[in-house]
Amino acid sequence: MPKLKTHKGTKARVKVTGRGKVKAMRSGKRHLNYKKSGTRIRQGRTDLIVSEAEAKKITALLPYD
Repeated sequence: MPKLKTHKGTKARVKVTGRGKVKAMRSGKRHLNYKKSGTRIRQGRTDLIVSEAEAKKITALLPYD
């Protein structure tokens, strides 16, 4: 049986915690930040815990994490 390949795009955007939860950065911080308030930008720093349904799909793309 051949090895499974990791989806590199998912690997770059998502992190799996020690307990198996999936963390992802919040969207909307890459560009056009000059018109956003500082509060809005700071609130975007926190990581988002992905829902269980989405986590199942993501963990299928990351077989060795």
